[in-house]
This record gives sequence, structure tokens and C-alpha cells, in this order.
Amino acid sequence: MAGQKEGSLHCSHKSKERRVPVFVMMPLDTFGITDLGIAKIRRPKALSVSLRALKLAGVHGVMVEVWWGVVERISPLKYDWSVYEDLFKMICEAGLKLHIALSFHACLYPFSSPMTNIGLPLWVAEIGNMNKDIYFRDRHGYSNDEYLSIGVDQMPVFYGRTAVECYEDFMFSCIDRFQSLMGNTIEGITIGLGPSGELRYPAHPIFDGRWKFPGIGEFQCYDKYMMEDLKQTAFQAGKPDWGYAGPQDAGSYNSFPLGEPFFKDGNGTYLSDYGQFFMEWYSGKLLEHADCILGKAVKVLKTCQQDGPDVVLLVAKIAGIHWWYRTDSHAAELTAGYYNTAYRNGYDSIAAVFARHGGSNQCPMLDSEQPEIYCCSPEGLLKQIREVATQGNITLIGENAIQRFDK
Repeated sequence: MAGQKEGSLHCSHKSKERRVPVFVMMPLDTFGITDLGIAKIRRPKALSVSLRALKLAGVHGVMVEVWWGVVERISPLKYDWSVYEDLFKMICEAGLKLHIALSFHACLYPFSSPMTNIGLPLWVAEIGNMNKDIYFRDRHGYSNDEYLSIGVDQMPVFYGRTAVECYEDFMFSCIDRFQSLMGNTIEGITIGLGPSGELRYPAHPIFDGRWKFPGIGEFQCYDKYMMEDLKQTAFQAGKPDWGYAGPQDAGSYNSFPLGEPFFKDGNGTYLSDYGQFFMEWYSGKLLEHADCILGKAVKVLKTCQQDGPDVVLLVAKIAGIHWWYRTDSHAAELTAGYYNTAYRNGYDSIAAVFARHGGSNQCPMLDSEQPEIYCCSPEGLLKQIREVATQGNITLIGENAIQRFDK
């Protein structure tokens, strides 16, 4: 089915003897939004048969995306869980376990039908129509309405609430509504932290045509809230001139790194005092975002973790940005907010945040499947992430991706 993630393999590096449970991702078109704005399960009888077939095949459970844009769709703090109540009941009746993903991003894939396109809540979109700076912006001024800018994490621009408060209230509502399922049917919860649920900036916007593989992407820090934060940080560092914009020599979405001064091997601007300042700030804001939201999630989950920390597994996702990995600058990772280069392990700091809460990563593809000219190394990236995860005692969870750039 178009856009369907085929499955998710959940595993832990902590025990080689442990059974590896297989979860299958529910298709994007499991339910849709009707013309009246109501979420309804599509083909419920066929879905029930499919769920029972999965159980017979030995599948442990299913992974379901719980969309902010569906549950709190119409008005702030007005939650409608009815479609998920129906869906979870069907899953329980089939004898399957659940892993839910709290998705604070939009699902707007070009190959999806209008019924499977899920935006942010309508009331959030209305605010965005009046204030585009609640979304990430690139240096050209283009905004990306897939996920709220981390610049509004602490800004009360959502009818008196900050973005973090909106996420926290949603998590509280979810846990409260499905408290009876926590730890027995619901075994894990993924907390969405960015576009596609991943902790990253939307530096590679494939769906609107601005970017295509293997472009390096662009920095996404030009909304007024992020720029004000950059300005203040530069002033405090005694370098006010560094606070007016991001790097001016970093190319464009579809550039290659070797042709851009910022990412040049050996003496790129990213190695300069300015480059290090900017990347520390840019990546640091992403870490603050993750630490804050995961901290809120842990607080919410304490109510259902009376029997130990693994009753409900808390999960966060990072992206497998593997192209240009074999260059010094790792340009595509830098624009996504991962300050990882040949001279600096950028995943240590992410692991330090995840180690307090939990973590996972989408398993990339094989090196042999990637064009050598683009210096890809998904295997090298995964090896690096596995090493920092092991050091931080973090459980790894693999998940199939929707897009493959080698096909």
C-alpha cells in the first residue's frame, strides 16, 4: 500500500538471549478524515481479518501513529479519542500488543489520498496563517508547516500556551484515556520530536520539491523566534555580528559539499570560530528541545510505571542521514542539526539526552546499495550510533523507512 511502512523490528542490545518481538506498522490509510472532519476507520471488517492474520503469523504487535492533528483537531484542549478507542479495541481483540507513536508532525505525502493527509490541528494552522514564524523557515523565507519551529517551544502563542505545553497536555490526555492499557497492551510509546517524528530540522524537504537526494540541504533557523535566540546568544558570546543570520557560504538545498566553502574538506568555514559557534547553537537548540519534551514525557509516564522502568518503553527517534557521511564535514547531517563531523562525535550529546529517557534510530540501508560518488555510509552511521548507544545503555529499535533514495 502506497506510503505504508512495512514493519518495525524492536530489539535490545542488552541481551542476546531475549526474544525479538516484531511489530507491524499500521498503514497510513487505516483511517481517514471525512468531509465533515471526522476520523473514521476505513474497511473495519477487512482490518479485523488482517489483524487476526498477523497474530496467526506470529507478529507480536502493531505500531500505531497517534496524530495530534486528529485528536485535538478542532479546538485547543478538546480531545476526541474515539477513532483510537475503536482501533485499539480491535487490536486487543486480535490478541496483539501495541506500540503507539505520539505524532506532533503533519502527514502530507504527495502519494497519499486527501483522506490520508493529516495536517497539524486546524486551530494551529489558523495561527500559522497569521504568523508563519511558528514554523521553521529557510534563508529564502520559505516556511515548512510539517512541524512547529523549536523557536516557539517556550512562546505562549497558542492561545496562551507554549508549544511544549501543547505537547505535554496531549500526552497527559493520551495516558489518562488509555491508562488501563499501559504496560499490558501498550508496551511502548514513541514521542515525536520533529518532522516525521524524528529529532531533526526539516533541512531536506523532499515533498515540496525544494530538495532531492543527495543534496546537502539548508539550515532551518530563519523564523523570527530562532533568529532572536541566535542574536541573544551571539551577543552573550561577545560576537554580536554573528547573530544576524546563519552561514552565508553553505550553498543551497541541492548543492554538493565540496563546492561550498562552509563544508569544504580540510579548511571549511564549519571549522572556524564562527562555524563552531553557529553549529553549537544550532545543534544545541535541538538538544534542548529533545531534553525538554522527553522530560515531560517521563513525568507523564510515571503514573503507569509503578512496576519498573521497562513497563512502558519510552522511545525517541533520530534520522539516518547517511549521505556525505564519508566527507569531513558530514554536510547533510549538519544542516539537519546533527553536529557530527570527522573531528567530532555529534551523537554523543544526543545519546546523553536519550540515556535519561530512552531512544531509538531508524536502521539505514547497506553501503553496497548506495552510490559511491555521494560518499554515503549508512553502515558507518549505524555503527557509530550503536557504539554511543551501548556506551549510554540505550536500547536500539529499528524501523523501516518510507523513502528509499536508491530505488
